[in-house]
This record gives sequence, C-alpha cells and structure tokens, in this order.
Amino acid sequence: MQPPLLMVPQHNAPEAVAPAPAYYTPAPAPASPTVELGDLGRILLRRRVLILAVTALLTAVTLVYTMLTPALYSSTAQIIVDPEDLQVVTNDVNPSRISPDGGITQVESQVSVAQSNGVLLRAIKATNLTEDPDFNGQGVLGRWIGKLFGDNDSDRTATTLDSLRRVLAVKRDDKVLVLNIIITARSPQKASDIANAIATAYLADQADARKDKAAKASEAITARLDEQRKRVEQAENAVEAYRSQHNMVMAQGNLVSDQELTGLNAELTAAQARTQQLKAQVDQLRRQGSATDATSEATRSSTISSLRAQEAALVDQIAQLGTGLGPRHPSMIAAQQQLRDLRVLIQRELGRIVTAAETDYERSLANQQALQAKVAALKSKSLDTDQASVRLRELQRDLEAVRTVYANYLQRAQETREQTNVDSTNARIISEAMPALKKSWPPKGLLVFGAVFGGLALGIGMALIAEYLSPTVLSANQMQSAIEAPVLGVLPGRGRRRSGRAGGVAQKTDAVAGLALQRIAAATRRPPDWPLVPSILVASPPEDKTQRSRVAWQLANAAAARGRRVLFIDINAGKGQKDPQPGVLDVLRGEYPLDAVSRYAPGSSVALIGRGRPAAVFQEAQALYFAHRMLAEANRSFELVVVDGGALADDLNVLPLVAMADEILLVARLNATPMRDVASTSEAVSVMGRLPTGAMLVDEAA
Repeated sequence: MQPPLLMVPQHNAPEAVAPAPAYYTPAPAPASPTVELGDLGRILLRRRVLILAVTALLTAVTLVYTMLTPALYSSTAQIIVDPEDLQVVTNDVNPSRISPDGGITQVESQVSVAQSNGVLLRAIKATNLTEDPDFNGQGVLGRWIGKLFGDNDSDRTATTLDSLRRVLAVKRDDKVLVLNIIITARSPQKASDIANAIATAYLADQADARKDKAAKASEAITARLDEQRKRVEQAENAVEAYRSQHNMVMAQGNLVSDQELTGLNAELTAAQARTQQLKAQVDQLRRQGSATDATSEATRSSTISSLRAQEAALVDQIAQLGTGLGPRHPSMIAAQQQLRDLRVLIQRELGRIVTAAETDYERSLANQQALQAKVAALKSKSLDTDQASVRLRELQRDLEAVRTVYANYLQRAQETREQTNVDSTNARIISEAMPALKKSWPPKGLLVFGAVFGGLALGIGMALIAEYLSPTVLSANQMQSAIEAPVLGVLPGRGRRRSGRAGGVAQKTDAVAGLALQRIAAATRRPPDWPLVPSILVASPPEDKTQRSRVAWQLANAAAARGRRVLFIDINAGKGQKDPQPGVLDVLRGEYPLDAVSRYAPGSSVALIGRGRPAAVFQEAQALYFAHRMLAEANRSFELVVVDGGALADDLNVLPLVAMADEILLVARLNATPMRDVASTSEAVSVMGRLPTGAMLVDEAA
C-alpha cells in the first residue's frame, strides 16, 4: 500500500520544482574565453566541406575565366632621360642644372609627360588607332551604324584616347633614369608598334616643346630690341647735344683739347730733354776751349775725320822728305805749307761745330719756351671745361650701359633664334619594343594558384563566420563557461578507425570514464547515513542521443569494471513500442517495485531498466515520492545508479529523476553540438529546479 504523502522526505516534497540534495555543493567552474586559438583547427576541420567547396568553386570560375578571356601581350619600349641637357650654345634656354636628388624628380615628372594627351594623340595619329576596333570602341555593327548616321571624329578620338590609357603603363625603375613604356594589346605586333609610336611621339613632343620655348624667348627678346635701340639713340643724342652746347669736340672718344694738351705735354717734355742735351754739349765745347777737336761732336764729324786723315798723310810725307831731301828743299817747304793750311781748315771746322751747337741750343730753348706758353694756355682753358666734363662723363656712362644692354639683347636674340633649328633633347630610345613571344594575360598558373589560396582564405573566413553565427562546443573551457560546471572528461569518438587502434581507443575511453567517476566521488559530500543510492543522470541535446547513450553506458560499465554494482536506467529504451515492458515509469507511478522491472544485461553485471509504459499519467508529487523510494530500494542492491535521461527539454517525465539525482551530467560533441542546444538543455535542467553539476564531451575526431 502507498504510504501517505507526509512520509515523503522534506527534500523530496511534492513541489513544482524540487530542490537539490541537501549535501550537494556545486563545484565552481573557472571562466575562460569563448574561443581559444587551438579551437580554430577543430572549426576548420568540421567545416572542411564548406572550405573545400568554396575553394573548388573559385578555382573552377578562375579556370573558366582563363579559358574564355582573350590572350593579351605586353611590349616595352625604354627611354633614358639625361638630367644634363645637350649644350649647343651658351646661355641655353633650357638650363642644365641637376637637382640635389640626382634628377629623379625631373624624370618622375617625365612619367606624366609620357602619358599626356599631346604625346598620346601623336601616337594615335601615327598608328591610325582611331580606325582600330580594339581602341575606337566600335565593332562591326558600330562601324555600319557610323556609316549610316555619320561618325563624330572627336568622339572617336576621345574614345580611342581613353582606350589607349587603359592599356598603357609608364613606369620608372628604382635608382635609374629610364622610362618603361608598356603597352598591352591582343596582338604582339600591335603592342610593340604602339609602344614604339608613343616613345617616338614623346621624343618629338620634347623637341617641339624646346623649340617652342626657344622661339617664344626669341620673340620676347626681339620685341625688346626696338626699345633698347631707341634708348641707345636717346643717350647718344644727349651726349652730342651736350658737347655741342659746351663746344666739347671729341676725337676717338676724348675731347680734342684734352688730346691736344696731352700732345703738347709730350712735346714739351721732349723739348726740355733736347734743350738739356744741347746745353750740355755747348757747356762741354766751351770748357774744352782750344782742344775742341777732342769732343765727341768733332770725333763724329766726317769732315774733321777727312782732314785729320789728310793731316796724318802730310805729316808722314814731311817726315820722309826730311830724311831724303832736307829742310830747304822746295818739296819739303811746299809740304809744310800744305800742312799749315790743312790745320787752319781743321780749326775753322771745329769753330763751325761749336757755333752750330750753340745755335741748336738757342733754337731748342726757344721751342721749349713756346711750348710752355701753349701748355699754360691750354691748362687755363681746360680748367674752364672741367665742370662741363663731369656731366659729360655721366652721360657717357649712361650711354655705355645702354649700349651694353642692347648688345646683350641682340646677342641673346640671335642665340635663341638659332636654338629653334637645333634639337637639344636630352632623351633617347635605348630599347625599342619587340613583339612579345608569350602572353602576359591571363597568367593561368598564377591565377589558379591565387584562386586556390584565395578560395581557402575565403572558405576559412566563411567557416569562421558560420561558426560565429552558429557556434558549437569547441573546448572544455568553453563548455565550463557555458554551464558553469566542470568538464569531467573528453571521450574519444567511435569513428572509422583502423583495427590496430581499436584496443587503444577502448582503453582510453574506459580510463576517461573511470577518472570521471573518481572526480564525481571526490566532489560529492554525502552523509554517511544517507538512505539513497548514489545516482548520476546523463542528459544531452536531442541530436547527441548516440553519444549520450554511449557516455551513460560507459560510465556504468566503468563502475561495474571496478567492482561496483550498477543499475542502468535508460529512459529511452522501449520508447515508441506498441507493447513495451514495464519500466521506470511504472515504478514512478507505484505500479511495480524496482526488483520486478530490473534485469541484467547478458554477459554484464549491470542491471537494466527501460522506459516502461507511458499510458497512465502520474502526479508530480507522487512521482517524487516513488522516485525517492526507488533509490532507497536500489541502495540495498546497488552501489550506483546511472540514468540515461534523454533530451530533458522534450521529456518532462524525467523531472522526478532529475530532482533525485546526485549528479547531472550534460553530454555534447566537440565541434558539433551547437551552443544554443547546450544552453537550452542547461535551461531545461534549471527549469526542473537543478543545475548541471558537470559535463562529458565526445571528440569524434580523436
């Protein structure tokens, strides 16, 4: 007979929500991050199908693109730009100064010049690209429409220019002054022709730009020549007018009076020197007296020399006659008379020399005095013109300055005019573009390589996003944070493995289950006289049914293997059968005792109880009482009760067992069980008045 309801123990009182056993103290769980770095590998492994599918799809799309995309070919023409310009004439319009960076900035600016409209339009005209359908944007249909309705040349040129810019690349290599003009086209020959045309157009544009610059400079300077010429004329007229006003006659750039004064000074100096010389001669002749013939003037006189020679001959003749004839001989007397006459002539000639010297001295002195008078008169006149000369010199300086400027302008105009006819371009083509032997696009190998790794990256990203949108249990720490209870162990899965490893997996599974039982025993603080048998209820989300049943059965077997008598209650056994055997539901309704519904599994020391018949509905308070009585009866025959509680959120009949269980373990699969299902199962346990006391994880990848 059923005992009265008041006999139900206080902790099993028939309440809507039953309390936990009085001795139970939940173990605190350490908080940890939601996802750890080591969990990424598990996420990627579990979602490998998505990653591989994205990679395969992207690779396939890339392969289709490479097969359908027309091949493109690239050709390169190289131009070297020398920062030092070609010096054809001095004072060049284009300076050759090198910037401090070695001309790199100058060459960088030429990159933009090579892509300018002027250069490209020259190349378009040279290659007739406006008629090329690859560049003018007109196919066969477009050309017929253009012929019917008229074609706008300006629109076609603009379209061609835009198309050319899309296939053009101008680059400068590092640390060099070389421009690379790269053209990509469908034809190798067309690419090389256009690249060479742009290089040639660039050089022509540079030459024309320099010529235009020189021509403009020449025109500007020439326009200033007339003004400078007028200024020179005005300055010359001012000088001439001032001279005429002040009677200042100029000769060879100097005043005539100044030149005359200078000449007279020179003549006066020479006259003074001449007078001094003649005076010295006269003084010498006067001092010699009768010995005048010893002077230098007498010695230099040819007449004196001739007379002296004759005198010497007569003296010799007399000496000879005196020896042979005697002093009285007529010949002797005649010779002596000739000698006396000859000496008289010599004296007369010496007198004439003295007289001539005195005459020359007097004449030179008179000339000197006359020159001195003239110099004195000119000096007096020069003093009168000195004040006027100051202003004249100022006007002359202005005239010379204006003339210098005019001469410079004239020379510069001629130089710049000549530069328009000379090509001083400082660039040249060092490598002409050649038709490419290999296509530059699409690079099939590179694209496929990029597609594979890009697909992997995209797939990994999508896998992580999918994991973020629908997170799963990734690690023990994450599970502990979710249910605020410790994870007692991680069982290896029973996937397809080689037979050689089956024994090792079984041993590991048994060891993990045994360790979990020891942890449960160490964490439980049961009074020594507690009347109920220790019990463990295992629950899980609905999709983890197989893993839950395996964990529950493994715990029972592990306890039995260690010599403990175990009762295994499977709340799902017989569920859905038309005529099930009596089970735990019948015991909870008080219709059967525990011994009548339990049986031992074949070849096992574990007693089994199934679900039973669910037809009759029992009251919750009565079910709590009979659950208490069932565990009290089981305490006499068993040492541990393991309950496979199923999915708690779907079966409220498990409430009495949840209320009476010492330990409530949640089972989840690593990298498979969604966190929302773990949360819903934990919430179901909370609704039933309890909290999960631990968890067991199953790693199917182990």
